[in-house]
Amino acid sequence: MAVYKIFPDKDTFIFTELATANAGYDEMIEIGAYPIQEIGQTSRILIHWKDTEITNVVNTKIGSYPFTASIHLDIASAYEIPASHSVECFPVAQYWDGGIGKYGDDLYTGSEDTSGGSWKYTKAGKKIAWHEEGSFPNNVTGSYTSAFVGGGSWYTGSSGLNLMSTQSFDTNDDLDIRMDVTNGVHLHYSGTLNNYGFLLKFEDGIEFNTTSSIRAKYFSANTNTIYPPTLTFTWDDQSYVTGSLNVLSDPTAYVKITNNGGEYPDVGKQRFRLLARPKYPSRTFTTGSIYRTNYALNSGSLYALRDEFTEDLVIPFNSAYSKISCDNSGPYFDIFMNGLQPERYYRILVRSEIDGTLCTFDDANVFKIVRNG
Repeated sequence: MAVYKIFPDKDTFIFTELATANAGYDEMIEIGAYPIQEIGQTSRILIHWKDTEITNVVNTKIGSYPFTASIHLDIASAYEIPASHSVECFPVAQYWDGGIGKYGDDLYTGSEDTSGGSWKYTKAGKKIAWHEEGSFPNNVTGSYTSAFVGGGSWYTGSSGLNLMSTQSFDTNDDLDIRMDVTNGVHLHYSGTLNNYGFLLKFEDGIEFNTTSSIRAKYFSANTNTIYPPTLTFTWDDQSYVTGSLNVLSDPTAYVKITNNGGEYPDVGKQRFRLLARPKYPSRTFTTGSIYRTNYALNSGSLYALRDEFTEDLVIPFNSAYSKISCDNSGPYFDIFMNGLQPERYYRILVRSEIDGTLCTFDDANVFKIVRNG
């Protein structure tokens, strides 16, 4: 099973509060809906990944397997979030500059702002406005008020595909964004749509509200933390052949990684092999050690990867993309190291249902990712 992450080459958030301002170099990107002097304001996120990186993942890593692609944003802080609300995401319909501004910079105040794209303009220097009502191309739209024209333009559909993605949140939900944008990525990859990235916004019923100051701040590509945004590809490449191996049927079992090198560069792919056996094997007459006999795990067995210090599941147990494979030598799985943060330690976990018992194995298998010098 496979997970592969790529990082954005640019992101920003655009906001009505200063309609020609840029925040392309800020450590945060924000979705907001708040009043200023009883006038409803809003902010939206723009984010982009390179065509070359998307093409490389699909062509050289995924190949012919069906895949999903999702935007991952980690929440930094949130204020006055409604009990129930949704975030929407669309492919952007115009090129935009990432910019060099930060929220609150003096760059906003000049008569000729050159910092980057903004609520009103797509480029630095107040050049090229976003499409407005009456000038939208086919399958393209936008939303704004008469007081704040702009705010981006985006595709709602193309080639018979719905290009609107949504994620709903309720009280006490984790506010991290994990939003499926597979349709849009497929059209970017095929060249059917020009890749101008994605726009994220609150649902229409929340934007421009005047009753609360709703702000959801996420870590940007410029963050100094371990939580930059990613475009995460997942696909099912499980190969499951047990050969002469017996499938482990005793939940009192022993499962460990046999080839953990302890340290890996942040490039390439590593195959981890498992030794699985009963903790107390039955006596048998044999010329070799029964403790070295390997078993297969059932085909629904999963692995996960956890940051050793934050305890965040970087790759969670997932029946769609973290299954464990098997060949004649035993169980195994592959991890792409490119999407892991360097100079961090990660712990491998294994989960398998054995004889009706859901077993999670943690044999303190920890490895470090180092920068590929």
